[in-house]
Amino acid sequence: MPHEYPTRRPTDRDHRTEGAAADLPSELTTIPWIDVHNHAHTLSWNDREKFALSGCHAMVMMAAAYYWTPYKPVAPEDVRSLWDDALARLGPIRDAHPFDASLGIGIHTGARVEDYDELLDTMPEYCALDEVSAVGEIGITESQHVAGWDLEGQKDVTRRQLEIAADHDLPAILHTPADLRDVEFPDRVHGSIPGYEVDASLGQEPVLTGENPKREAIEIDVDLAAEAGLPEERVVLSHADKTVAPYVLENTDCYLSFTVSYPWLLGVEPHHVAEVVAEYGPERVLVETDSAGILRSDVFAYKRTIFELYRMGLDVETIRQVVYENPRELLGRRE
Repeated sequence: MPHEYPTRRPTDRDHRTEGAAADLPSELTTIPWIDVHNHAHTLSWNDREKFALSGCHAMVMMAAAYYWTPYKPVAPEDVRSLWDDALARLGPIRDAHPFDASLGIGIHTGARVEDYDELLDTMPEYCALDEVSAVGEIGITESQHVAGWDLEGQKDVTRRQLEIAADHDLPAILHTPADLRDVEFPDRVHGSIPGYEVDASLGQEPVLTGENPKREAIEIDVDLAAEAGLPEERVVLSHADKTVAPYVLENTDCYLSFTVSYPWLLGVEPHHVAEVVAEYGPERVLVETDSAGILRSDVFAYKRTIFELYRMGLDVETIRQVVYENPRELLGRRE
């Protein structure tokens, strides 16, 4: 009911029509969420605490991360050291934070890995662990850092990892390439101190040459999953954008996951997620942070995205489905 305020001059409230100020749902502050793709084991305790403070219920930390290996081309022991390091960190992380953390194990194609058969032979032992909830991040990459990897080699290592995922009934988290040609790195400065950890000048010639490399890589990944016997509903296509949403959501049963924690790099913001959900529905849309020590990313971006999705017209239940119910179903969780 209208109130008369005891202020000496009228406020804007005195001029509002009835119903102009809707009550915001308090549920927005309490919706749990699951991050299906990050590298939080490389973050500080403080940054991981931000996940907990902003409502993270669970996360999958990708132990595959080519840019942390010190040598190029990458040897099997370099990749396995990443798996082992993430596994060693997982226990203390679980002890220190109230969210449920697990791992993704895989061979990233961002730099050529020599003798990868050795890794594929031992990878099933890791995937059999309770601590591992996904194979990833893997997938076809447009070009590599320092050491190039031909397309047929990428297909082979990706298909065989998808077979391992199918054998262990694990979802596969697939990196999809980003078009960085027109990206202006905001921290890059001219001088002796670099502003970004990966030297982009060391990028190799692309193996995907079509107009939309992300779409091209996704089509190959989907075909490889079919060859491997991994159902499409167990495939997550990470780093999504609107250009690939029609193909994925109209022609496959894969999940499409939007990375929201560094729009300066990928150009993806919450309104892109809202627009895709409004057009195609929430059933196969996910949100992820991909937060890592190598990138300037915003850990609070996931929670901000929840608020932004509501501001852009999605209701609370739709938002909950995208950020919690969908990833929970994907990971087979039973809370």
